[in-house]
Amino acid sequence: MHLTLGFSPCPNDCFIFDALVHKKIDTQGIDFTIVMDDVEALNQKALNQELDITKLSYHAFFYLIDKYVLLKSGSALGFNCGPLLVKKKSTNIDLLDARVAIPGKYTTANFLLSIAYPQIKHKQEVLFSEIEKNILDETYDAGLLIHENRFTYESKGLEKIADLGEYWENLIHAPIPLGGIVAKRSLDVKIQKTIERLIKESVQYAFQNPGSSMPFVRAHAQEMSEEVMKKHIALYVNDFSLDIGEIGTKAIQLMFNKAIELKLIKPLESSLFIL
Repeated sequence: MHLTLGFSPCPNDCFIFDALVHKKIDTQGIDFTIVMDDVEALNQKALNQELDITKLSYHAFFYLIDKYVLLKSGSALGFNCGPLLVKKKSTNIDLLDARVAIPGKYTTANFLLSIAYPQIKHKQEVLFSEIEKNILDETYDAGLLIHENRFTYESKGLEKIADLGEYWENLIHAPIPLGGIVAKRSLDVKIQKTIERLIKESVQYAFQNPGSSMPFVRAHAQEMSEEVMKKHIALYVNDFSLDIGEIGTKAIQLMFNKAIELKLIKPLESSLFIL
């Protein structure tokens, strides 16, 4: 059986999927065609239903519940790992008039920004890896950082306006759901559950053999130092990546409840998870 699988080239995703992609675990006769792309590009592919299984932002999943089901393995949830709103040091800005770079309309980062700072009106979608540079050259007044940029912004002359992960944790008192792995609802439930199990086994293999995935991680993070790669993995891959569990399930449900409260989506008619 052949299925398409989308994930980002970021260290956390390469760490998670290395064993699956390179068949270091038994893939149960399933061959995966890999599509690697920026998370917002993956969000768009999911919105167009181009992939059988894919990583996507939880914000994007708000609009895809009838097409995709959430798997309990492979997610990025946690504490102290949320997006950062930053600006250039020694500059004063008014967020009402500020030009703010965001890593994508459907990213969870933009969802959180919209809740925390509804007054921000001038947003522009920018590839996440370009946001730091665009603030420094004053193309934008501020920007929303995700992924490894949270480890590098201070050294490049930027400073934090707000940690939106902290904002969410104080608002909801739960870990922040950033990105998850979904499968098409049109796939047989047995296949969905097999994929969920395989991703869990891939994460387990990576935890048990931490050096095994590093060539794959390194190949897709060529401009990143080894230290930043390892910090990135440690921040975004944790016990929730093996299984979101009861705490993760509740956190995800709370985020969807907030989206319903804000009238972004209608009350859910389908279960978020495989039944």
